[in-house]
Amino acid sequence: MKHLLNTLFVTSEDIYLSLDGENVVANRGKSQVARYPLHTLSGIICFTYPGASPALMGACAQRDISLSFCTPRGKFLARVSGESSGNILLRRMQYRAADDPLQSCRISRSMIFGKLHNARWSIERTRRDHKLRLEEERFTSASKTLKDLLPAVLEENSSDSLRGLEGAGAAAYFTVLDDMILNQKETFFFHGRSRRPPLDPFNAMLSFSYNLLAHDCASALESVGLDSYAGFLHRDRPGRASLALDLMEELRPCMADRFVLTLVNNRMINSEDFQKTEGGAIYLTENARRTFLKSWQEKKRETLTHPYLEEKAFWGLVPYFQALLLARYLRGDLDEYPPFLWK
Repeated sequence: MKHLLNTLFVTSEDIYLSLDGENVVANRGKSQVARYPLHTLSGIICFTYPGASPALMGACAQRDISLSFCTPRGKFLARVSGESSGNILLRRMQYRAADDPLQSCRISRSMIFGKLHNARWSIERTRRDHKLRLEEERFTSASKTLKDLLPAVLEENSSDSLRGLEGAGAAAYFTVLDDMILNQKETFFFHGRSRRPPLDPFNAMLSFSYNLLAHDCASALESVGLDSYAGFLHRDRPGRASLALDLMEELRPCMADRFVLTLVNNRMINSEDFQKTEGGAIYLTENARRTFLKSWQEKKRETLTHPYLEEKAFWGLVPYFQALLLARYLRGDLDEYPPFLWK
């Protein structure tokens, strides 16, 4: 059984990581500031400029510890991987499915079904918990639109048409996302998705959470033997982990969006936690990133019952379970890929 180990987040911009025996060492200049046993880690994400030693990269690759590099503002740069340890037969099945338009669409529609279902239940949960603070008709309309799209998604055999249905669902969901922000409205609002760069605090937090979720999905896929770069809905592009982006679609509303809403509505992040560049881009400050990452780790250690496997598990293992189910489908052990359906 997969264990939920720690992810080491390195947020100080001047830290260089090295290897000392079975430990990763954080160095500032010639001084050692911290050390962590490798056997306690499932991943390392560096938001630093100096980087890491080749010895540490090699040790992480040998031990299947995901090592990723991002800019201090959270933009993904690269991920270290060693010699492929994936099952060659499984990867051949994955590549064949990715090259088959019907097979690709069959897998993609399950993921998009999960995304729209989870977006709908995020709306329903907010309506249930905060009924007196909301314009209920707007929430009812958005929820109904998403519900009505679900049967069409399951019948679709064209990836292009499927993307159109996804777009319609996202548009309905976004009409009420701003209403789901219940506190600090002078700072946090959603008037549309902005990225590369984010132009407001809420979008900055969404982008940061999506980068973290994409890292977790890529690590999960590689851990079960799949190629995180060969996707079904997101097509091949150099340097893009397309299958990780596919897998995270169904998890965005329940793992990322709800997490960001919780930070805002519980006032764990506020207006002082952002900085603005000359070009107008908005990013979290270093202290805010620490708060964000600490809360992200705590969220991953909360438990739930997996809706398909009916097993109690940590939220942080959900990407791994979905990657495992996808691998089982590609091997022919399952008739369909079962998306994660949250309530």
